[in-house]
Amino acid sequence: MKSSDIVLNEGLVRAGPAEARKLGDITADGFRNDPFNHWLFGNFAGISHLFHLQARRIYAPRGYCYTHGDEGACMWMLPGGDASFGTADYAAFALPTLLKCGPGAVRRGIMTGEAMDKVHPDFEHAYLFSIAVRPGAQGKGLGRKLIAPILAACDRLGVPAYLENSNPANAGFYGSLGFVVCGEIRPTPDAPPLVPMVREPRSA
Repeated sequence: MKSSDIVLNEGLVRAGPAEARKLGDITADGFRNDPFNHWLFGNFAGISHLFHLQARRIYAPRGYCYTHGDEGACMWMLPGGDASFGTADYAAFALPTLLKCGPGAVRRGIMTGEAMDKVHPDFEHAYLFSIAVRPGAQGKGLGRKLIAPILAACDRLGVPAYLENSNPANAGFYGSLGFVVCGEIRPTPDAPPLVPMVREPRSA
């Protein structure tokens, strides 16, 4: 799958490195009440730092990202792309997180990354790192509009999609799109569940 295989719906605009801040702003706002991220960081400052870091260093330059105005955003890694967190990325994560959230959040963040890596599929797939809709725009169908272009390309090309659901409230939404639970990630025994889900391509 290449970027040229993806047809963005009306109102969706591709976002590159110059839009990394916007991607981070929307995504952090959309995840401000997310239970897993609240366990991970304990405050919004830590959540915001993570999503801005991921947008700036990983997904805007290496992935496929897009926005819907200032209301919604998606960050994907297409098949064959590199979503890995290197030593420099961990360094950029650790010090600000330590200052904003304390040493426990740094440990939990590193453990979460390692736990996610252990179960990440080794087959070719499109990886949905994040889909976010600002709280004031939720409940209007924007999430379905945001996720549709990549899933349509997956169906045309016969490519699975993969995500980790960090909020049980979203399970029905992902299930309605064909995502199926394939395990559970708990970096520590007290962590809320982070649920990996796979979607097989649908035939026309």
